[in-house]
Amino acid sequence: MSPITIKVAVIAFGGITPFHLSVPCLVFDAAPAGHFDVRVCAADGTPLATSAGFAIATSHGLEALDDADLVIMPSWHDDCRPAPPLLLAALRRAHERGARVVGLCLGAFPLAEAGLLNGKTATTHWAFADQLARRFPQVKVDSDVLYVDQGAVLTSAGVAAGLDCCLHLLRQLCGAELANAVARQLVIAPHRQGGQAQFIERPLPVSRSDGRFADVLAWVGERLEHAHSIDQLAARAAMSRRHFTRHFRQATGSSFKQWLLAQRLALARRLLESSDAAIEVVAQQAGFGSALSLRQHFKAALQLSPSAYRKGYRN
Repeated sequence: MSPITIKVAVIAFGGITPFHLSVPCLVFDAAPAGHFDVRVCAADGTPLATSAGFAIATSHGLEALDDADLVIMPSWHDDCRPAPPLLLAALRRAHERGARVVGLCLGAFPLAEAGLLNGKTATTHWAFADQLARRFPQVKVDSDVLYVDQGAVLTSAGVAAGLDCCLHLLRQLCGAELANAVARQLVIAPHRQGGQAQFIERPLPVSRSDGRFADVLAWVGERLEHAHSIDQLAARAAMSRRHFTRHFRQATGSSFKQWLLAQRLALARRLLESSDAAIEVVAQQAGFGSALSLRQHFKAALQLSPSAYRKGYRN
């Protein structure tokens, strides 16, 4: 018996990044014929400019959402501008009649603006997570995960996490065997461990304009394998403990303990990415003291082990 064809509407817009648009098309078009009917649509029927310098033409308008089983917003503008009323209305209609609506990367913003994420957990690219939370306080934003499945509505983290989300949908709709086959065809992992927290850069949060205080933080950053106390660092910065602690939180947005852990995790990640050093050696060089301590902190912060993290980068 032939499978029921699932209709997928992928929404394009002027200025879209071609990679974002291609993600759902690649995943669902890679399934055997008859499984999915993928249609790229747009509010404007004229050729759409892209961020890559070429234009794309769509054969469908937003009416494609009216009978789609899956509606995918593959991204949105980098300035997170308000979505046009026609698009918001089309998203609401699709949701109300029972279509599953997906916001990949910044595509979470139009979904939130349409009210589809109210009272739900959602994610987006980590660099825009705070903005999503501020603009839509009724949405619980989780910036640590690759995607969030809330049943009728799904959201994903940035860029390549859209592949993870689409493969997750494919696995639900067609089974693990087909999803794994598509992943092999696309030469990607069928399921990635961890979350987008592992990809967030954590640079030194103060500049040289902070003078002696910045020098102290740079000094610590070069000696992460050693133990450090607030009293010693305050003396090095020529500050009282209270003044140092207050100034540290104002400058970095965190406590010294939290900042030091983040710096050590960042160093451990770099060592795992770029060297073949044993986990015990990495733990010592990054200031964790033991492989057990490193594993515990890695698991808490990144939801995976140091070995799995290294394997992900080496593969």
